[in-house]
Amino acid sequence: MAEITRRRTGEMLRTLFGILLASPDGMQARDALAALEQHLTLSEYEKGKFPSGGRRFEKIVRFATVDLVKAGWLHKENGRWTITGEGLEAYGRLVDPEVFYKEAAQLFRQWKASQPETLEAEEETPQETAGKAASVTAEEAEEQAWAEIDRYLRTINPYEFQDIVASLLRAMGYHVSWTAPPGKDGGIDIVAAGDPLATQPPRIKVQVKRQGQSVNVDGLRSFMALLHDTDVGIFVSVGGFTKDAADEARKQERRKVTLLDSEALFRLWIDYYDKLDDEARRLLPLRRIYFLAPEG
Repeated sequence: MAEITRRRTGEMLRTLFGILLASPDGMQARDALAALEQHLTLSEYEKGKFPSGGRRFEKIVRFATVDLVKAGWLHKENGRWTITGEGLEAYGRLVDPEVFYKEAAQLFRQWKASQPETLEAEEETPQETAGKAASVTAEEAEEQAWAEIDRYLRTINPYEFQDIVASLLRAMGYHVSWTAPPGKDGGIDIVAAGDPLATQPPRIKVQVKRQGQSVNVDGLRSFMALLHDTDVGIFVSVGGFTKDAADEARKQERRKVTLLDSEALFRLWIDYYDKLDDEARRLLPLRRIYFLAPEG
């Protein structure tokens, strides 16, 4: 990457932060990179490809964001990039692109020096370069895996998706007493409880939406109207929730409601995967694959 100066890298990263600031909940990496490319005028070198494959522009940005992650300025999960509070502060304080990237690189060096059996060095060592490359490879694999899982959840039969949610509740130790049959369900898709006879409160009422669009505050209020004082509501939406809906759920004092988007649902599926029965696992089958990744 000798063709790329620290200032140019800093320009890319600060422009990336400007794009991410418009999405407080983060953006998928592929969308953020596409938007970044639209905001920049790429050189012929940046437009090219590495001999080993892969566009230089994307690799340069991904490689540099490893420093941002270790600096605590950027959070990555399931291919979603989100600016942290520390990153927001740094973006406002370090206006010069070169200084911005230089401080991130210094914080990466400090993190690296704190790792066991690590010696400090003025320049990036081959081991550190290899570590960043491994981190980017694992990151890209995670993004691709999540994209396929998200696409699967968005296209699965709605009643199979409902069965996924019911199976997860069982794996978590809840007793599912009813799931909605095909047809109108009155707004409730699953009813569960903490004991087999549902003699102890709370009763859990679940609404499941496999639709692509986000649930807005009116949709959430319609669901909450079905909850009694001793009920707990769980709203599962593949398309997620609008900000006003999320704020409404968070401010509730009398109505107890939990919102789960596809990422939150998937994290729980992973956490309880060992407790799912074989039939449940066939609804969303997974295989664990290991990648070489740097420590931390």
